Amino acid sequence: MNSETVVSILCGVAILVGVAGTIIPVLPGSFLIGLSLLAWAIWGGAGSLGWVIFAVGMVFVVAGMSASAVLTGRKLKQHGIPSRSVVVGLVAGVIGMFIIPVVGLFIGFAAGLLLSELSRTREIHTAATTSWAALKATGLGMLAEFGLACLAASTWVIGLWIAAVT
Repeated sequence: MNSETVVSILCGVAILVGVAGTIIPVLPGSFLIGLSLLAWAIWGGAGSLGWVIFAVGMVFVVAGMSASAVLTGRKLKQHGIPSRSVVVGLVAGVIGMFIIPVVGLFIGFAAGLLLSELSRTREIHTAATTSWAALKATGLGMLAEFGLACLAASTWVIGLWIAAVT
């Protein structure tokens, strides 16, 4: 097994982890995909094709990260949800991850968000409504980033096939 094959395998694994990281916040996401594409362009042995794949893949990576931030931020602002509530949700999600395996991150995030909104609004119905809106906004951002991360990963796979054939 030569070094280019090892680099390709390691980059493939890292790209898979990066795609999963767009959905599972504790894993590195799009940033890891970008680094993997760069590593493959440098050491993958594809030559100029590697740089083309890197450039196209990075367009998808940057678009995904931007879309996630813009879509989530716009929806949160639209519903008047402060960043503090999302930060409290994230902290509670990390704590929940250690308390309840597998689903603790999501349960903790939702519970932290609801409690933060309840302390802000002092009404359970309003807190539940704004928390649900924040959860949907976060999910929409994650879905957009996931889709574009999959396109970046697909770009790499196509590049890998082309490099193998030539």
